[in-house]
Amino acid sequence: MKRLFYFLSIIFAALALSSCGTTKKGADYSALAQASRRLGVDIAYKDNHKLYLEAAQWIGTPYRSGGNTRNGLDCSGLTTQIYKNVYRRQLPRSSREQYKAARKVSKKKLEEGDLVFFSTDRSRKNVGHVGIYLKNGKFIHTSTSSGVIVSKLNEPYYVSNWISGGKIN
Repeated sequence: MKRLFYFLSIIFAALALSSCGTTKKGADYSALAQASRRLGVDIAYKDNHKLYLEAAQWIGTPYRSGGNTRNGLDCSGLTTQIYKNVYRRQLPRSSREQYKAARKVSKKKLEEGDLVFFSTDRSRKNVGHVGIYLKNGKFIHTSTSSGVIVSKLNEPYYVSNWISGGKIN
């Protein structure tokens, strides 16, 4: 039911915006509606449509350690590919190096496209996982068991392993 609501809200927004002549130039609302469904987020006019369209294309891609292609990729492979395709930025290849390159951001101040960093060791001090913040507490990342997925920052695992958000300038 929620997905139907997202889909309908995208369609109605597209109709409303197109009728008053304020559509984003080149916006493909059918593709945005599909991306909204795949990512589980309501995409608004002000959002970075390119980010959501790119992110949606990676959903379901299998996990592969060290990978950075559609055949399989790890968490930092996903972030490097999305940043390259959306922002034309080259990120360092590892999650630890991406953390070092980012300006730290609190969870409350995250904006779409910011990186989100987590620990994967018992100390909960060392960065071992990275994703990209979408909106409304959701982020895209690569899971070893499910491949590329969208998760919520408020899930217990991510709450207890949170390190920081990060902006790449």
